[in-house]
Amino acid sequence: MSMVTTSAWVPRGFAAPFPTKYQFDEDEFERIAGLAKLQLDDAKEDLEEAEEEEEKKKAVGSSSKTEGSTPLKNTAREEIEIDDDLKEYDLENYDNDDDDEQGEAQQMGMFGNIKSLAYYENNKDDPYITMKDDGEEDEDREDLQILATDNLILAAKIEDELAHLEVYVYEDEADNLYVHHDIMLPAIPLCVEWLDIPVNKPSVDKDSIGNFVAVGTFDPDIEIWDLDTVDCMYPNAILGQGGNPEEEKAKKKKKKKSKKANDEYHVDAVLALAANRKHRNLLASGSADKTIKLWDLHTTKCAKSYSYHTDKVCSLAWHSVESTVLLSGSYDRTIAIADMRAPTVSPTRVGVESDVETVRWDPHDPNYFYVSTENGIVHYFDARNATTDPAVSKSVWQLQAHDESISSFDLNPVIPGFMATGSTDKTVKIWNIGPQGPSLVVSRDFDVGKVFTTTFGPDPAVAFRLAVGGSKGTMSVWDTSTNAGVRKAFAQKLPETPAKEGHVEDRLVGVDDADSSSSEEGEDDEEEEESDNESKSGNEDESMDED
Repeated sequence: MSMVTTSAWVPRGFAAPFPTKYQFDEDEFERIAGLAKLQLDDAKEDLEEAEEEEEKKKAVGSSSKTEGSTPLKNTAREEIEIDDDLKEYDLENYDNDDDDEQGEAQQMGMFGNIKSLAYYENNKDDPYITMKDDGEEDEDREDLQILATDNLILAAKIEDELAHLEVYVYEDEADNLYVHHDIMLPAIPLCVEWLDIPVNKPSVDKDSIGNFVAVGTFDPDIEIWDLDTVDCMYPNAILGQGGNPEEEKAKKKKKKKSKKANDEYHVDAVLALAANRKHRNLLASGSADKTIKLWDLHTTKCAKSYSYHTDKVCSLAWHSVESTVLLSGSYDRTIAIADMRAPTVSPTRVGVESDVETVRWDPHDPNYFYVSTENGIVHYFDARNATTDPAVSKSVWQLQAHDESISSFDLNPVIPGFMATGSTDKTVKIWNIGPQGPSLVVSRDFDVGKVFTTTFGPDPAVAFRLAVGGSKGTMSVWDTSTNAGVRKAFAQKLPETPAKEGHVEDRLVGVDDADSSSSEEGEDDEEEEESDNESKSGNEDESMDED
């Protein structure tokens, strides 16, 4: 099984030109030992509990047996009859090591005096190595290089029951997409959020610019990783109960008995993450435990917890102007607008017809926001009309975008009215939102399976690039500006750039599974005509209800 569950872009200029190799020293060992201590203690406690239960079962079983019967484990050795001919070989002690004999064997061996051998931590210090490996180091350094014109794409992936985060480099000019490095994860990833602030990195100022990622999984803890360090063994920080082993040890028994929602950490899967771009040390998280947590990344502690939803919280979005206002969507079929500075004030709400999938503020008009639902409908709401009663809410317009669930949805941050939706029906659709509402521009099937992620590039230079991933485990970048329907719909908004040689309609850049090199996939003429026909007929056939 291979699947891309979610993805996120990293803007240009934030990644280190030459990412560093992970250094495992004594300080790092102590840090990891402290973070992992709780997991080890929990495992020991689980083992002890299992052994106690087993002993109780054996005690109950033995009391119900007759007096002459004894447990198999206690009589196993007595029932084994050793043949007289085999006694001389002493097979019962076959696995026991004899230190004296082992010592003699070492002295007799060719390398028995191994302690007298000298070794060097670095090949440069070894006088017997005359061929220096500087060229290999330079080559490795060049392979890791990230240019200022490159974008990173973070793709959370499940492959053969292993969960990991793949860090792609996207070279737009070269039409190249490749995996730079990956990060192993403890459980199936559900959400990722790029962070521009260093977390738990003592060597840099806490308010400086960083390149980190927060990952939410089926586990209740949130892991934060440094994207500029390759081959990391353990996250820089853990937000949740796994990040404070000393406090956990004192409260462990209490937590074992109950996993009720609390004000300190999540107790169920983390479904949504949202980084505050103005208050950079704040990260909001939504969980299946029905709570929203506000984390301080400077201290890696939960600053505040909110419990105004009655079901799983699946999507979060900070307001672009009012930076303390958070939009949240839940399986309770409501969307809440809350000011995080006033936790005691009841938030305003709007309601929808089915479970919420994604919520997004309109990046070009902060008074409005979008909501996508499990029934394939996109709602457009005016936040100023929201009240404390979601039953009386009314959308500006609503669109039946897909027949199945809208599993992914994004708005172009650079081009107004440019919307993309992805669905479990395996299609990606581009929409043009005008004064009269949305109209279909093009619908495509990129052979990624059920679509789980569609995200636009964050920079003006890649504004028309759409990252697409799904249930087949492949990640691709679609240059939507190469589609005839998109060019026609957004002709006034397209940048004036000279056409490239060998121009391909519907240019799609992906990763070649055979050798992990980049590949391009073009659509044939029949699919181009199909696209144009869909674009023309979409404006007439797609259903849009005005309220």
